[in-house]
Amino acid sequence: MPSICGIDCSCCSLKENCHGCVQTNGSPFGEECIAAKQYKRGGKEAFCKYKNALICEFNALAIPDMPQITELCVLYGAYVNLEYPLPNGQKVRLLRDHAMYLGYQVEKKGSDRCYGLVADEKYLLVCEYGCNGVDPQIIVYKKRQTH
Repeated sequence: MPSICGIDCSCCSLKENCHGCVQTNGSPFGEECIAAKQYKRGGKEAFCKYKNALICEFNALAIPDMPQITELCVLYGAYVNLEYPLPNGQKVRLLRDHAMYLGYQVEKKGSDRCYGLVADEKYLLVCEYGCNGVDPQIIVYKKRQTH
């Protein structure tokens, strides 16, 4: 299955539910893919520039015990859309299951927990969680500055 960004979709575990990036003009699961959007704007150069800007934004947060971020990957929303407890006892999901984001997972220094990073054009999310996403906590959820 061809993709707009050049990812080899033939090995993807989601290919049975995907409607194709090229066939859907960049919305393979019904919602926009951030990578496809950047490629349509200006090819690989635009995508790399966008990704590097996100990496800089994540690193500028200067979160204690979070290593420098050097890479981001395309992530399916349903895989990273954890349910976070709020102080009032309610639980909330901050992402859209069928959207494609840029993000990454890094180990928290000196801990058995991880940081999960997810971004789109509007928001940055950094959370912390245990093995398999257990006990997630929001560290930073902020609106991005317009680029």
